[in-house]
Amino acid sequence: MKVVALVQARMGSTRLPEKVLRDIVGKPMIELLLARLSQSSELDEIVVASSEDMQNDKLQLLVESLGYKCTRGSEKNVLNRFYESAKFMGADVIVRITGDCPLVDFILVDECIKGYKNSNVDYFSNTNPATYPDGLDIEVMSFESIKRANNEADSDFDREHVTPYIRNSESFSKSSMCYIEDLSSQRWSVDEPEDLDVVTNVFEHFSPDIFFDWKQVLELRKLQPILFAKNQHIRNNEGATMGTGQKLYKRAKRVIPGGSMLLSKRPEMFLPEKWPSYFSKSKGCKVWDLDGKEYIDMSIMGIGTNTLGYGHPEVDEAVMKTVRDGNMSTFNCPEEVYLAEKLVELHPWADMVRFARAGGEINSIAVRIARASTGRDKIAICGYHGWHDWYLSTNLNSDKNLDGHLLPGLKPNGVPRGLTGTTLPFNYNDIEQLEQLIKENNGKVAAIKMEVSRNEG
Repeated sequence: MKVVALVQARMGSTRLPEKVLRDIVGKPMIELLLARLSQSSELDEIVVASSEDMQNDKLQLLVESLGYKCTRGSEKNVLNRFYESAKFMGADVIVRITGDCPLVDFILVDECIKGYKNSNVDYFSNTNPATYPDGLDIEVMSFESIKRANNEADSDFDREHVTPYIRNSESFSKSSMCYIEDLSSQRWSVDEPEDLDVVTNVFEHFSPDIFFDWKQVLELRKLQPILFAKNQHIRNNEGATMGTGQKLYKRAKRVIPGGSMLLSKRPEMFLPEKWPSYFSKSKGCKVWDLDGKEYIDMSIMGIGTNTLGYGHPEVDEAVMKTVRDGNMSTFNCPEEVYLAEKLVELHPWADMVRFARAGGEINSIAVRIARASTGRDKIAICGYHGWHDWYLSTNLNSDKNLDGHLLPGLKPNGVPRGLTGTTLPFNYNDIEQLEQLIKENNGKVAAIKMEVSRNEG
């Protein structure tokens, strides 16, 4: 009976890219994991099952330089990757280990393999129910089980996460190993930068020894809980139900203030922790997220009216012609003249045109023109008009002035106090309030800024 450990590892982690090669006490994380796993007396071979994506080439080079085999398979269909790898290695029994668990304990691995052999079942684990710290996950299964699952499982979730089909089907015999107390809330795996910090703390404490066992880590946690505090806010196994877009958004928050370059497209505004966040393609009225799920876009259509829909063939052709001809040079582009003339023709009340890059910027330009034209400073507003100083100065008088207009998360920090009282809020459709505002500021209001539609209509 050939027992093979298949270590699931790839470079393309959404939340922590290239995490398997991150440095811990001077060694790549995957090297520490493989070294610890190699202490098992029940394993006949250890193989890294990676993705065929070319970014995993350097992972394969490292693994093979350490004396281990590395097989390559589907990026998303990990179940098939495991099956093909197990078949190639001639495995009778497969031990599944994930590359984000550098604290994997060879003693527990041996206990699980022995438990599998003694139980005469298709599948054995220490995770069902979960009682060990997250990051010590071990699953042992027969080759026939993984073969059946590969043939029968049809959901993307089952194929991405390898074993749910086996665990949830009554047609497979199962058994498990539990600890004497429930420690499953403890987080020892590596999915986020904070996780890496915690695991690094552990290895640094025991260095140069890398073969400490899991109970020593448990004792360390009791004696020095501060070493484990940094990742306690992260939910265990949240990645199993979190979409790729949400994973990427968590990553974005580490490098982009607020998580998005456009405040009005933040996922928290729509469905926190569930909004797909990012798109992979769009066409007509439809948009596809990073996981390939299709949606009908009934929201903000990329911010602004998009009456022709996404990817209209005539628009695409015009854009591609411009790309082919070149769209950037020292000279000005003639199209700005043609478009300005067309806009004046369509809007006879306007004599000239000024282009801008965003709504907030165009509002600031309009306010400046109004102030310059009238010689007055004050602006009356009844909606959201961007994050520029002229607008946010509304909240310098009272933090609650913009409560009915401001997008969540936008604060007036850094707005000069000298702008206090220059922007005057009123409620949309409340004509009496607006008239009173004009009366109180007689001769001082440069413009009344209106929303096209506010909350209804």
